[in-house]
Amino acid sequence: MEFQTPEDTVPSAFITDELSRQLVGRPPATGAWRDGDSVGDRQFAPLPTIVLESGKELSGAKIAYETWGDPANPAVLVFHALTGDSHAIGAASKAHPTEGWWVGVIGQGLSIDTDKFYVIAPNMLGGCQGSTGPSSLDKHGREYGSKFPFLTIRDQVVAAKAFTDVIGITELHAVIGGSMGGMHTLEWAYLYPKSTSRIAVIAAPPVSTADQIALNSVQIEAIKIDPAFDKGHYYDAKAGLGPHRGLALARRMALLNYRSPSELNDRFERTWQSGVSPVGGGGKYAVESYLDFHGNKFTRRFDANSYITLVEAMSSHDIGRDRGGVAKALGKIKQKALVVGITSDRLFPLSGQKVIAESLGGELVGGKLHVIDSEYGHDGFLIETQIVGPLLAKLLKS
Repeated sequence: MEFQTPEDTVPSAFITDELSRQLVGRPPATGAWRDGDSVGDRQFAPLPTIVLESGKELSGAKIAYETWGDPANPAVLVFHALTGDSHAIGAASKAHPTEGWWVGVIGQGLSIDTDKFYVIAPNMLGGCQGSTGPSSLDKHGREYGSKFPFLTIRDQVVAAKAFTDVIGITELHAVIGGSMGGMHTLEWAYLYPKSTSRIAVIAAPPVSTADQIALNSVQIEAIKIDPAFDKGHYYDAKAGLGPHRGLALARRMALLNYRSPSELNDRFERTWQSGVSPVGGGGKYAVESYLDFHGNKFTRRFDANSYITLVEAMSSHDIGRDRGGVAKALGKIKQKALVVGITSDRLFPLSGQKVIAESLGGELVGGKLHVIDSEYGHDGFLIETQIVGPLLAKLLKS
């Protein structure tokens, strides 16, 4: 579900205390991209007024996005996971704090071949890397903060469809998404059946379960109990005084479900991070240092309010809500579908992908659910590119 970078796969010995200290040095109050920051590879599209499921209207919003390939080629829409953004491929830079999240899958001659397809990756509504979200300015010139309207997965998909209409893309060769992006893909397939004939749902559930909602709720609470959160109005805080502890703690919680127990056990065992014992000596275990590192790094590229907005949207996910139930709703999705699950995924277990594969009304690529046997847990969909890529290529060629 989550945006991973090369550091997430290196041995723990490379995550040194010194590197962690460098990251800890006074992050800004928010890691969001703000108007006036370097644009980088982003493009922007204005949205018409969006009527949300709550009945509220959101006017003057925009979507940040990136594209690759020739606009004359068949278009492929790629939805990102919870903490991803439009920067699916490309180097890290001043404008883009991390390297692209699907390097090895999208590009010239790769599975999603930018010589053959026009690839579009939007930052979801409510995000914090250019699209309108809580860190954006409202009509009064102040950040929305906690006043940003509640969004559902369906709201975000309605906004995404409005976005593709604005940029002139009315027909898509395929819609693809992993984790939260898979939720968006399912909703897109149901809401806009004539817009695409192919979908890929990777490591995503048909509905957010009580277990998943519980995990989401404690992450949200971790952010809100940080005194620096200030009920969501922290944008004027000086560097180092934003809700970094709460956001970093939420990230640490999430990481525990993005990786498998066996991977963490094999990778870190009970090793110490330094020569100081963690058994009463005040030192840390290596796995604790790993979580610290990534929690601290995360605060530099994400916004606390946006994290709450997106996590709450994930909790809203239920393809069968007000549609007669999950099986009935999935049965109305007739597009050719690639459905992929991961054996060690403890965030969105295989049981969810089995329900999707068994209930969809269209043809499955390969006639079955594709199961990846990976040690990396949920993040396998981002890491196991040599397995995921060929499956996507098969879908696109079908």
